[in-house]
Amino acid sequence: MGVLASAAAHQPPSESARQAIGYPTLFLLVALGSLVPVVPTGALVSGAAVVAFHRTEPVGLAVVFAVASLAAFLGDVALYWLGFRGVRSRNGSRWLHRLQQRVDAGTLAQAERRLAEHGAAVLAVSRLIPAGRLPVMVACLLAEMPLRRFARVDMAACLAWAAAYQVIGVLGGSLFPEPWQGVALAVGLTAAIAAGPAVVRHVRKAPDEHGEPAEEAGR
Repeated sequence: MGVLASAAAHQPPSESARQAIGYPTLFLLVALGSLVPVVPTGALVSGAAVVAFHRTEPVGLAVVFAVASLAAFLGDVALYWLGFRGVRSRNGSRWLHRLQQRVDAGTLAQAERRLAEHGAAVLAVSRLIPAGRLPVMVACLLAEMPLRRFARVDMAACLAWAAAYQVIGVLGGSLFPEPWQGVALAVGLTAAIAAGPAVVRHVRKAPDEHGEPAEEAGR
């Protein structure tokens, strides 16, 4: 707390005000994105890292990392808890049903197979794989992984995730003199990473010249 107060004291009032608004906003949006997977949380973290790289002392990057990883962790644990209630309930729950609807059967079967083969290590890296978090989470729910075990492993996953997207932001920020340029690059990179799995699935399902899906034609 003393370090943060000292850093804020040496900054213009406008800069301190931006941080007072920005950090809580980052926390809320990342937590919300973990609960409702429609917010581009990776882009948020990368963009915040760009701004921190340009406008604050190094402590700003540390705060972005701490806020993002904590928010992601709390969002994941809350979503898992809500889904776990459905696993234990005879009638399930709307949260569990929504999670299952967001994951196609083939991807879920693959996640369940990898979870059975490699255990919690799959969960630890799930956030680093584009579109990998929800399938692995659903697989953990269906396997009835205890909440405490999920939370322990998910903390490592969230720390790795926050670090990875912060590195993207720092790299983007270091290439350009203006923060908005770095933010644009970071957002573009994170969008490309997020879109990767969908593009791969589309290519695999695209019919070849004989009208058969590419993945079946290659068999």
